Amino acid sequence: MSRKRFPGAAAAGRVGGPGHARIARALGTGIVAGDFSEGAVLPGEPVLLARFGVSRTVLREAIKTLSAKGLIETRTRVGTRVRERAAWNLFDRDVLAWTIEGGIDARFLRDLAEIRLAVEPAAAALAAERRTAADLDRLDACVAAMRAAAGLDPAFARADLAFHLALADASGNVFMHSVGAVTEAALAVLFQLSRPTDPHEHAVAWRAHAAIAAAIRAGDPPAAAAATEVVVRDGLRNSAAAVERAPAAPYP
Repeated sequence: MSRKRFPGAAAAGRVGGPGHARIARALGTGIVAGDFSEGAVLPGEPVLLARFGVSRTVLREAIKTLSAKGLIETRTRVGTRVRERAAWNLFDRDVLAWTIEGGIDARFLRDLAEIRLAVEPAAAALAAERRTAADLDRLDACVAAMRAAAGLDPAFARADLAFHLALADASGNVFMHSVGAVTEAALAVLFQLSRPTDPHEHAVAWRAHAAIAAAIRAGDPPAAAAATEVVVRDGLRNSAAAVERAPAAPYP
C-alpha cells in the first residue's frame, strides 16, 4: 500500500536545533518510514556517532527517548533493535508527527477515523450536557471562521481543527482533551486534505459543524453525537479521495 506526502506534513514533526531531540527525530522518521524495518538492528554506536557528529551522551539520550516511545529496545550482545509496530506509542506527539512526515495512506486515514468515531461523538454528547457559555462562544467562533474561509483558504482547515479541539474541551473530560491534543498533528494534515474545494462543499461543511454546535447549545446529546459522526465520516471520504489523487511518497 503506497503512502502519500502532503504540503505541511514534514513540518509537523520538525524539531530544530542541536541535541538529542534532533537525533531522535532523524532516527524516528527513518524507523516509521521503513528505512529501518521491524526487527532490524540499528547501526552500532560508533557508526551513529560518526554519522551525527554528537557526543556519546547525546546519542544515548536520543536512544532512551526512542525507547520510551516504544520504537526500539536495547539488548546486551544484540544491540538496539526496532520493535514491532504494535509496540509503538502512536499517541505520542512525536511518533504521530513522524508517521505523517513519512507519508500517510488509506489505512492510516481509516485508523484515525475509527478512533475519532469512538471518541468525538461521545465528546459531543458530553459537551451537550456540560458546555459552558465560553465553550459555546468558542464553537460558534470556529463555525463563523469556517464560513468566512471559502474555497481552498488554509484558514478553513485551521478553524476546522480549532472546532474539534474546542469540542474536546467542552466535553469536560480530561482524557478526551488529551486524545484531541495528541492527534492534533494528524488532524492538521487531515483537515488540509478534506477542506472543501467548491462553494457547495464549503456550505455543506460549515453547516455540518454548525449543526454540532446547535445540538450542543440545545443540550441534546444524541443529536450532537449524530451530527459529529456525520462530520467525521464526511472528512474520511474527502481525505481518502485526496490521498488517491496525490503522488505516492518515495517509500515502499
